[in-house]
Amino acid sequence: MRRLLVATTSRHKLEEYRELLTGLPFELLTLADAGIDEDVEETEATFEGNARLKAERYAELSGLLTLADDSGIEVDALGGEPGVHSKRWAGDDASDDDRNRLLLDRLAGVPEERRTARYRCVIAISSPGEPTRIVEASCEGRIAQACSGSNGFGYDPLFFVPELGQTFGEAPPEVKNRLSHRGRAALKAREVLTSLASAGREPSLQ
Repeated sequence: MRRLLVATTSRHKLEEYRELLTGLPFELLTLADAGIDEDVEETEATFEGNARLKAERYAELSGLLTLADDSGIEVDALGGEPGVHSKRWAGDDASDDDRNRLLLDRLAGVPEERRTARYRCVIAISSPGEPTRIVEASCEGRIAQACSGSNGFGYDPLFFVPELGQTFGEAPPEVKNRLSHRGRAALKAREVLTSLASAGREPSLQ
């Protein structure tokens, strides 16, 4: 069975990817499994740039087929903020609660119809010496007036999904994984990984 490095330092992302990639003929490894303690800084201006940066660097460090993503929330009333800065928007040491409070403060007084937003996820799949493959997906919703639910992480308690009639914070994990930006992007990533597994070698990803 081939090995796949899931290059994230987020425990929550890792848990989601273990579910989203289940059934594939890969042994999933963490950065700790691969003996890597380098934290690749997200210095690019786009989700794709950061995902590619991380996947290629961790593939270089590990010598393994590597999957990395960058994701975040874009709020229309804020001109697309926080976007690629979603995790660091309230400061490097801020908690999810801090970030959610900041978002609510920034949207104070904004009416329901103008609170539209989307979660975006870009996944990069890289292997040493091979071109990097990029897949992406998004999920449309709006920012609720208050946090609701204790499931998920990040902005999930504020991200209301009309299709569900609830926030991702209220939705069971299996429901969120079916509809979320990461779940939809992972479906596309599964196609790439299935192709790689079928090839039985390190083929070109383009």
